[in-house]
Amino acid sequence: MNSGPIRLLLADDDKDDCLFFAEALEELPLSTHLTTVHDGEQLMQFLTKKAEQLPHVLFLDLNIPRKNGLECLSEIRLNKKLKQLFVITCFTKTVRITTFANPLSFRNLKK
Repeated sequence: MNSGPIRLLLADDDKDDCLFFAEALEELPLSTHLTTVHDGEQLMQFLTKKAEQLPHVLFLDLNIPRKNGLECLSEIRLNKKLKQLFVITCFTKTVRITTFANPLSFRNLKK
């Protein structure tokens, strides 16, 4: 990774959750750049057409509208440019780390 900020992409339709996420990032001693999209169509449009550089990490709410998170994950997995993207999936109160070859639970990641 280069010395620039960590590029994060948050796909979540809940504006309060987006605000909470951004505020939590500000508390970390890291240089980050957060981009937020609010539905699956915006997400895929951003990843395939608008992003000059891919994010280092995608935080994906599986319950986003217009194209749900599972549909987006399927498209990401099939796209050669995107399939190495590190994805953290979230829904309700569950967080799951997904690297397509090796899904890990957040609890195990913390250990």
